[in-house]
Amino acid sequence: MILPAIALIKYLPFVFAVDCGNKTRFFFFLPTWYKYLNLGPDCTPTVSGFNINDFWLIGLAVLDMLVRLAGFVAVISIIIAGIMYITATGEPEKAAAARKRLYNSLIGLAIALIATGLVAFLANTLT
Repeated sequence: MILPAIALIKYLPFVFAVDCGNKTRFFFFLPTWYKYLNLGPDCTPTVSGFNINDFWLIGLAVLDMLVRLAGFVAVISIIIAGIMYITATGEPEKAAAARKRLYNSLIGLAIALIATGLVAFLANTLT
């Protein structure tokens, strides 16, 4: 039982670093923190000294993760609003609350989509 766990821990980094040319690896729907950095010969991200651009790129990658997470939360909220609307069973107050939640969720999703595009544009401009 211990041996497979040790083997998994030993070879786990190689599983995630198979394709060095693909910097846009995803963990579920989130990109990596080094998405916009250059990769070294051993497939590790390189930060060139105290270059402020590299720190901006890391910050933009983290912001990209947070914005995608906000979009995911907005989609979940849309699903919950639909369930609320279905289960309103003709009560106007519950139906109005579900519609309000749906409108707010759609606005949040639109903001998240625009922010994702803006972050990607900024990061591609800096690289």
